[in-house]
Amino acid sequence: MSAKIIARINLSLAMVLVGSSVVAGKVMVAELPVFLASALRFGLALCILVPLVWLREGGLPRISRRSWLLMGLQSLCGSFLFTVFLLYGLTHTGPSSAGIVTSTTPACMGIIAWLFLGERPTRETGVGILLSVLGVAVINLAGGQGGVAGDAPLLGNLMVLGAVIFESLFLLMRKTVPEPLSPLAVSTIISLFGLAWFLPVGVVEGVTTDLGSVGPAGWLSVVYYGVFVTVAAYLFWFAGITRVPASTAGVFTAIMPVSALVLSVLVLGEPVGWPQLAGCGCVLGGIVLISRR
Repeated sequence: MSAKIIARINLSLAMVLVGSSVVAGKVMVAELPVFLASALRFGLALCILVPLVWLREGGLPRISRRSWLLMGLQSLCGSFLFTVFLLYGLTHTGPSSAGIVTSTTPACMGIIAWLFLGERPTRETGVGILLSVLGVAVINLAGGQGGVAGDAPLLGNLMVLGAVIFESLFLLMRKTVPEPLSPLAVSTIISLFGLAWFLPVGVVEGVTTDLGSVGPAGWLSVVYYGVFVTVAAYLFWFAGITRVPASTAGVFTAIMPVSALVLSVLVLGEPVGWPQLAGCGCVLGGIVLISRR
């Protein structure tokens, strides 16, 4: 199996896990405050990542101040701002509506890569992006009828849109760090910054929150976020992003709302019909089109 195929598999697995954060986040914020839950998530992730990076690579690598700054900004966008906007947005809107907004991620990544990284997409890549955006739009517009509603959907959807922009920046900024860092090292550094961003307010929320009232679903969602949405998704994404163009990686983010749709059906019992299946077909077609190139 070629390195490019492995990279695309890694990107796909990462986006499946990130898509699951929409449903898991809805459960988590119903039980725990956002900053406390996020601090616990990154603390748990570091309990896994730090021993691994020490055993496999002898500790964190030496990188320049500029790279530390870039990775701090990357964590600020993806670990902190994306999480805050998404989780607070989910307190005002339902996962189906949030999925509609996340369908703009491929287009957002393609635009950012073109404007800031100079990666002008080819005609085939552009068609793949449009096909993927069409697919996720069909899925989410069809799935957005009914489902779990929120108390202020406009505000919630605007916050999720902000999360999409920050996530797009986060997913692409790894390509700006010149050092050849391993996925494990990058994931550890990003998680260290993530814990630093959330810990101060998280400690305050921990003192003022009745932790005894948190049910099993709340704690399980934190564990899931720490182990799968953080550790596993970071490792998969950073293993793939350096081996493909940004425009290609942007297409694979179309898997994220597909994952959210499937989990909404399995966890929340939302209905699925031919429009959703057609949308999935468009997404897969876009990925195949890019992979053939």
